[in-house]
Amino acid sequence: MAKTQRELMTAGEFYDAGDPELSAARHASADLQFEINNLRPSDKETRKQLLQKLIGSYGEQFYITPPFHCDYGFNITFGERFYANFGCTILDVAPVIIGDDVMFGPSVQIVTATHPLDSATRISGVEYAKPITIGSKTWLGAGVIVCPGVTIGEGCVIGAGSVVVKDIPDYSIAVGNPCRVIRSTT
Repeated sequence: MAKTQRELMTAGEFYDAGDPELSAARHASADLQFEINNLRPSDKETRKQLLQKLIGSYGEQFYITPPFHCDYGFNITFGERFYANFGCTILDVAPVIIGDDVMFGPSVQIVTATHPLDSATRISGVEYAKPITIGSKTWLGAGVIVCPGVTIGEGCVIGAGSVVVKDIPDYSIAVGNPCRVIRSTT
């Protein structure tokens, strides 16, 4: 039996983003995000309830400061005590797994989506994605961009403005563009 476009997308294979099922899922996600991002700041309980409808899997304690943006929401998993500051964007075309006790500074971008490098394939309209994993007890500073396919280990600190294009080992402090390890946190 042939895979659906959603199954192809989540598996990291070429898929058609214009597929009606995927388009409907993005529109439903965008509607929820609009509600979340336009609530009064004091309406934390309604925001949490809406985020629980949007996010695939989450720990009991979490807080996301709006505005927040994602593609679908159903491919996002975060653990206990997750915090994201203003302007977080998670392009969750592939799974995004975030551990416990993770903090994001303002304007962090998690980007699983990518496009073929070959121009003929790219202009055909197909896309693909690579999953991202962020280990527990990790802090991403303001403006960090995490690129497709990256794993950031447990207990890491990623410096503000860094662009993470390759895996970062556990308990590392890493900075720059491209992001590189400068020392251990221990």
